Amino acid sequence: MSSAARPLSEPQVLAHTKRRLFPASDRSYVVADTQFSQEEWLPGHPIDPAVRDCLAPFNHVEIGGGFPDLVGVQVLESDLLAVDRLGEEPPLVAVEAKGYTSTGTSNGVDTECAIMQAYDRLHEANAAYIAAPARAITSTDRTLARELNVGVLGVEAGGDVAVLERPRLVGNRTTTEASALRFQASAQGVADRSFGLNHPKNYLGYPLAHYADGDTATLLAKYDVVSAVDDARRGAAFLGLIEDRERVALTSLGEEVVRFAKAHCGSVEAALAEFQEWYRSRKRFVDLAPAWGRLARRVVFQYPATELLVGELQTMHDDWNTEPTLVDLVTHGHELHPTFAIELFIRGDEAVRRRVLTENGTLQPEALTDGGVYHAPTVFQLKAMLYHTGILTSRGAEPHRLEPTADVWALCNPV
Repeated sequence: MSSAARPLSEPQVLAHTKRRLFPASDRSYVVADTQFSQEEWLPGHPIDPAVRDCLAPFNHVEIGGGFPDLVGVQVLESDLLAVDRLGEEPPLVAVEAKGYTSTGTSNGVDTECAIMQAYDRLHEANAAYIAAPARAITSTDRTLARELNVGVLGVEAGGDVAVLERPRLVGNRTTTEASALRFQASAQGVADRSFGLNHPKNYLGYPLAHYADGDTATLLAKYDVVSAVDDARRGAAFLGLIEDRERVALTSLGEEVVRFAKAHCGSVEAALAEFQEWYRSRKRFVDLAPAWGRLARRVVFQYPATELLVGELQTMHDDWNTEPTLVDLVTHGHELHPTFAIELFIRGDEAVRRRVLTENGTLQPEALTDGGVYHAPTVFQLKAMLYHTGILTSRGAEPHRLEPTADVWALCNPV
């Protein structure tokens, strides 16, 4: 029997659904539950490595009192929704999948359970779907899902996914673990693309060069601000200094940097000339240029991850851990904000997430002692910026040079 003719298992259903709901996008991010990272789905029924690769990264994300099989942030195609969506904010989408166990009969697919699980996710998600083999979905299932505002996706063995019921978006916004997924999919996330430079002056210089007369890249080179223009632009967007879509535009925060430059130096060109004086300096930025360092501190602190990190480090300090290591911080963070801790610190590679998390989402502390599991833009670039702005006591380190049990994350000024 060919692989296409075999009854669809739950991991296969979920992989086909992910391809349909979450095509690659600059403003999307999606994770599958850690249960799908295991070697076997049922005893004697291994999960195809290609399916695991499709579903990665994995995390154990609580939404609406449970853990969806798939959860992500994505601007949905119009045929997936009952009405056109309003606004530009991508919705948070939860998916519950069901597949055949071994018999290949519809009796092995508990679609009603999936519908009720998806309905529960609507306490926090903006849209919820069930996905199941198409022939296992009954008219009764569709009626129940329609009444509960749950979308229904029928999956064929060959991978086609039919939209059988389309849900309406609901207006939930959350401050729970769901915020970590929103964070990842926004311009302030750390997934796939983020900070490539480890000095805050490189990001402050970008809105100034953009505002000044002349080509941005030429000005950044002329004043020796930064040669890696793409990294500077990307980081400026992550810090909320610019909007980087079809064209670059200053945000209100970026405009405030320009105002500061004019007030402090008289013009943005004079400010860029001051940047030239700092070229190749290894001195801590807040000591080298105190006024600019304090401005950078305000900018960096508005980055959502900074506030969370500082809050957790303050809590650890209050509990008499005044110089926590990276392992201490991630372990502590995972207890209180598990999704955020994993998304911020741990690489999204399928193999790495499987080392760090069990199939039930439990943290495996021994894996945290290996610097190779960490996300470089957090442990190197972001930490270096927190050092340069006077928030942390020590610089970051690249993962291949990182000693997690000796890497200290301590506040310069705990309260």
